[in-house]
Amino acid sequence: MSARPIYHIAPSSEIRSGVRNRVYTPARFAEHGFVHCAAGRETVIAVANDYYATVAEPVMLLEIDTHRLTAPWRFEPAAPIHGGGTGHLETADEFPHVYGPVNLDSIIGIGTLGPGDGSFGWPSGFVDIDAFLRAASD
Repeated sequence: MSARPIYHIAPSSEIRSGVRNRVYTPARFAEHGFVHCAAGRETVIAVANDYYATVAEPVMLLEIDTHRLTAPWRFEPAAPIHGGGTGHLETADEFPHVYGPVNLDSIIGIGTLGPGDGSFGWPSGFVDIDAFLRAASD
């Protein structure tokens, strides 16, 4: 499988509430059956703009090392979520889907998707997931 990282986007509060027993499970995991991810900056930004443009809290980007994932994952055709935009469908034919919770030791960084010119921008940096979680509890 690919050596490049894959990325998962979620509001800050969803990431914090989804971490239990050293794994992260998104709020809609049971409904969708997998963790939605994206590969590459252009696609990540397009997904963020399509689905998170109206979110008032910080929107976070998990950088995931697929070699460290304990759950199976694969690239598959897009599985758009109802109510989202379609701009991201122009950036990729397939998206990575993780078929289980994301073990925290596969998350090599977490960053905030910054505001850009009417859209999101790539994080200015990434921090350790444990540092992010500790900061939330301080």
